[in-house]
Amino acid sequence: MTSAIQHTVAFRLQHPAGSDAERDFLTAALVLADIPGVQEFRQLRQVSPKSDFTFSFSMRFVDGAAYQAYNDHPTHVAFVRDRWQAEVADFAELDFVALD
Repeated sequence: MTSAIQHTVAFRLQHPAGSDAERDFLTAALVLADIPGVQEFRQLRQVSPKSDFTFSFSMRFVDGAAYQAYNDHPTHVAFVRDRWQAEVADFAELDFVALD
């Protein structure tokens, strides 16, 4: 049995903080939560001064197959192509499985 995957991406947008463009991006990203296999989708705002990233998306997948299906899903592919690549200034992707 494969382990559940916690997928997190921390990022900084090119848009000014609090702008309509920032809000529009975050609202548009909610479509990711509706992709089959996505569990516990969350949008998070960074509060630590120790990081230049301002936001994070976090979600869980039951296994690697569900995660791969998400990556290949047309909604995810379109969001990355049409919004992410154009509007994200920098990011780090982190994918974890439990140690136990």
